[in-house]
Amino acid sequence: MSTRPPQVGAPDPELKTSPIAGQSSEFDDEQPPDLETFESAVCYFNNESFPLGSYVLSGDELLSCEKPGVWVRKSEQAPPKDDVGA
Repeated sequence: MSTRPPQVGAPDPELKTSPIAGQSSEFDDEQPPDLETFESAVCYFNNESFPLGSYVLSGDELLSCEKPGVWVRKSEQAPPKDDVGA
């Protein structure tokens, strides 16, 4: 049995979300994130904290919380189906 990572949806710009590696161009016009974010032992996604090593699904993207508190894209996954074939 495998445990599926939680589906967290899309990042809400109004809520605290740690940087996602590879999205720097989306933040070019915004203020840079607090340096505290980069010294954290957790990642945030829409105000919810996740410990280092956690995985979440944001839509069809699998993200991993890695040092120093940033999300790293691992892959794109098709949403799992409820019926599992043998």
